[in-house]
Amino acid sequence: MSMVSEASSRRLTLGYLVSHYGFELAPGFASGVTITSLADRLESVRPGALYIPAGQVDLAQIEQAQAQGAYAALVPPAMRGHVGNPELPILFGQPSAQQMGAMAAEMAGSASDTLAIFAICGHDPDEVQANALRLSDFLHMLGNPVGLISAAGSSSLERKLELNYPLGILDIQGLMSVCAEDGASAVVVALDQQTLRPNSLQSVTIDVLGCQGRPVMYKRRELVSKTAAHYGFEADKDLSLTLRTDESDAMADQTTVVYDADSRGHLSLSIAMVLAAGVRKSSIKGALRVSRDLG
Repeated sequence: MSMVSEASSRRLTLGYLVSHYGFELAPGFASGVTITSLADRLESVRPGALYIPAGQVDLAQIEQAQAQGAYAALVPPAMRGHVGNPELPILFGQPSAQQMGAMAAEMAGSASDTLAIFAICGHDPDEVQANALRLSDFLHMLGNPVGLISAAGSSSLERKLELNYPLGILDIQGLMSVCAEDGASAVVVALDQQTLRPNSLQSVTIDVLGCQGRPVMYKRRELVSKTAAHYGFEADKDLSLTLRTDESDAMADQTTVVYDADSRGHLSLSIAMVLAAGVRKSSIKGALRVSRDLG
């Protein structure tokens, strides 16, 4: 994907990007040009896009982006004087990861703000992805329309999404917009290097952060801070690390869907995370009872 399109409620002009992010624009009279998407790869450029090349850029790339319908390009200030006279407007700037996240979120209408974001971290990508899938299934069992972002398979409600992993900032904001438009109330994100690039969760606020295993108590805050710094998500002082508990283990034992110790652990973490989100125990027990009856 590597692109994010405008939300129906939000349009960005080049003049707004100049005033809000400090970019320079040539020619200046192009300030009224409105962009409809952001793209950091040529294959993602669509008519109306602002092309923001992720890496080295030259005039040939800018011309190709223009041929594909780009309305403007954002290039490093060092390229001033080296881009010739392209027929599309050029913004000069070196956006930080935070600025890229903010621009993408604005373009997507801050879709992630309308969703409950659950994220799972850990040292083993396969286990992280397995936990993310189990949590997604459990939230669905509780009656929530859910999106899943994972290298093992992403989806928006029942719709499978074909993506190129690991995902970047524009990908994530685009996916949040897709899930919100599809009617999702929650999104589960697997925090691992197969699924996400560093800083890919800029301008995303995590509501519940879970972790496999049982980290030492005093290291919980450190793990939250390091994970947030790596992936770029917002972690306020109220965000704590959710782990399995004796209570969640006991509740997981109430279903016959669990076949082994790993599956029990995945379900237990899911239960602990939905409890942390404020779901009532009676609702969880009811869902487990239904799964037991169906099993």
